[in-house]
Amino acid sequence: MLTVSAMARVKIKFPAIEPLFQTIIPVRITDLNYGNHLGNDQLLSIIQEARVQWLTSIGLSELDIGGCGLIMADVMVAYKKEGYYGDQLCFSLFIEEIQTTSFDILYHITAKRAEDPILIAEAKTGMVCFDYKTRKIAGLPQGLLKKLSKKTL
Repeated sequence: MLTVSAMARVKIKFPAIEPLFQTIIPVRITDLNYGNHLGNDQLLSIIQEARVQWLTSIGLSELDIGGCGLIMADVMVAYKKEGYYGDQLCFSLFIEEIQTTSFDILYHITAKRAEDPILIAEAKTGMVCFDYKTRKIAGLPQGLLKKLSKKTL
């Protein structure tokens, strides 16, 4: 007899501080899958867009964060509700686990429907500093470290 137990779920804990950055990104028709809702693969692309917008807002890019670039080492996504065409996804970004070569970005993603925010997903990306010339992990640049340290617990 086969017994099915409850599957463990991804849980992301957000810090009790103001977000590092907030932005709104609309769900496009091309972001929908055959179920007529936001596809999981497209959400990862939209998460990257939110990250790039944050970096641009502080004068950086994924290829240059002050002497090196960033590469995503891992990602976790906890889907909560479906996203639909026309939803305005509200991203709140937080920083955690700052290390000598890496840090985590947390994404709290909601959509406003009938004036009520609906939690669509929570995500975490593990970002590693990476020297694209030598193809090796690099140290976290001091300039970025100062900007990150101001917005963490």
